[in-house]
Formats: sequence, structure tokens, C-alpha cells
Amino acid sequence: MADPMMNNILRWGIENSEASQNSDTPAAARTQLNPAALQALFGGMKSDAEQMKDAMKTIEDPNVALDEKETAFEDFEMMIQGIDNANNLEPLGLWTRLIDKFDHDEAVLRKWAVWCAGTAVENNPKAQERLLIIGAIPNLVKIATEDENAEVRKKAVRALSAVSRNFQPGLDALIENVPSQFKPQSKLDAGDMDHVDSLIHPLRADAQRVR
Repeated sequence: MADPMMNNILRWGIENSEASQNSDTPAAARTQLNPAALQALFGGMKSDAEQMKDAMKTIEDPNVALDEKETAFEDFEMMIQGIDNANNLEPLGLWTRLIDKFDHDEAVLRKWAVWCAGTAVENNPKAQERLLIIGAIPNLVKIATEDENAEVRKKAVRALSAVSRNFQPGLDALIENVPSQFKPQSKLDAGDMDHVDSLIHPLRADAQRVR
């Protein structure tokens, strides 16, 4: 059965299209938007902040299936691609909840957690600083070099790359925590991409190595 409220919106859109503006139909005779229809269409829309909190709640719910948690993480990652949403992680209390998932038993959720961390800090000095302050860089190094799952390791390396580029404290923390075989022989400059890559490339190659 057709929804009368959606039909109202559809008729209004057709009658007020550019082509219809040149018709002989008097404006007074055209369909008027039903306030109830507008409320039904737009009134229930949640803000990005609310959607981010809902996604994290889904991820943390023990009664939700794994595939639904993964979908929630995918939605979460898409939202924090926007710098404003990424910077809202802290005031919303979501950074620590995200970092908690670094140690999840399910590899796919560990992967999404470190993926989201990398997305949030990419080209985002405020988020880079936040990741450093909450002490997540040593955890990311451990995941990048020790996790049993290659996809998780690779996403952790991506996050380390993002937090260390053009952010010297992040690069210094990375250098401090990498295993000895990765430590550079000289000082690296976070503003020099070749310097950063001289550390990231060996980490990425190691992450891809079959264990």
C-alpha cells in the first residue's frame, strides 16, 4: 500500500520541479507539503555524534552478531573520515572505547579498531596528539609486530604511518617502541616523508610476512 505522506512529498517535488514552474497550474492549486510528512522524513534523523555513539554501542553489545558489529564498525570508520567527527571522538568519550577494541578476541574487530584509529589521525594534528596522549602508540607497535593476523598487523602499520607523518612526537614515540631491528641509526624528521618511510616500509614488509 502506498504511503500517503511519501506521496505528498513526491507530488510536491514534481509540481515544483523546474519544468513544472513553467506550467499553467496556479501556485495556489499545487500540492502543499504536509508537516507530518516532513517530520516523518527528516524529524527522526540522528546527528553524526548520535550515530557514532550508536555504532560503538552496537560494537560493544555482547548480544549482537559479529557481522552486525563489523557493519557498525564500517559505518563508524566512514563517519570519522570527516575531520570534525574524528575530533569529536574525545568529547564523546569514544577514543578510549575504540582503543579497548585493540585487544578484542575477534581479529576482524581488532582490524577495524586499528583501522579507525588510523583514519582518525590521518592528516589530523589534533587527533594525532590525542592518540599519543592516551598512550595508544605502544599498543599499535605491539599489534603491528606481533598480532597473529596479517590484516590486523597491516592496518596497525597504517595507523602508525598516519600518526607519525608531520607529527614529530608521534614519530618519536614510534621509534621509542619499535623492536630493536627496526630502530633507525640516525634522527628521523617527521616532516620528511622519506625519513618516515624508511621506518614504515620495513614495518609494513614485516607485517605482510607469513608467520
